[in-house]
Amino acid sequence: MENVHRHGDELIENIAGRVLVMGGIVEETIGRALEALVSRDSEAARAVIADDGRVDAIELEIDHLCMEALALRQPFASDLRLVTTAMKIATDLERIADLAVNLSERTIELNVEPQLKPFIDIPIMAQRAQEMVHGALDAFVRRDAKLARSLIPMDDELDRRLEQIFRELLSYMIEDPATITRAMRLIFVAKYLERIGDQATNICEQVVYMAEGRVIKHPGVLPPERGERTE
Repeated sequence: MENVHRHGDELIENIAGRVLVMGGIVEETIGRALEALVSRDSEAARAVIADDGRVDAIELEIDHLCMEALALRQPFASDLRLVTTAMKIATDLERIADLAVNLSERTIELNVEPQLKPFIDIPIMAQRAQEMVHGALDAFVRRDAKLARSLIPMDDELDRRLEQIFRELLSYMIEDPATITRAMRLIFVAKYLERIGDQATNICEQVVYMAEGRVIKHPGVLPPERGERTE
């Protein structure tokens, strides 16, 4: 029995460790995608796209480990919340990596034409998005609900910068229709970064649930009572 418990503890630790490894790769991917955009390096952008399979593979590994923990150990309370949270975080991280791939695809398209404008707000958005992802993962490993909550308002800055970029690029398109394609691609890039912030927010909300057993995902909406069905 002691060996079973030891194996279960090691399994839980392994799950948390793999989430952090996946998160580190995703953070790096965001940075590489941004660098490819700013430096107009299509080969670097293609490398980001080609590496996406690493993240997918780790997500599948985490899913397998979590299913093993649920089936063999049948964890209770905090460990159960960690396992279910890890599965959801892995999904969020995989989506973030996909958004970095999308950004890299727009980079390749943008590099076919002259640069429309200097990059100012987009690199700031990328830095904030990276900070949110890093902080969310830190909160996960520390089971720190307070830290997770403190990161969520950062998403508002990404929303504001997206609106600012949209207004600025809209003026380019109105003044010169020849800029429409490039401007739209830059808007997509900003939107991808805003979506990364949304995914990081999801991770923070899951960390609060893991640490406190409290659902903050939909304020004002009460979870169903035990045994109650929702339509």
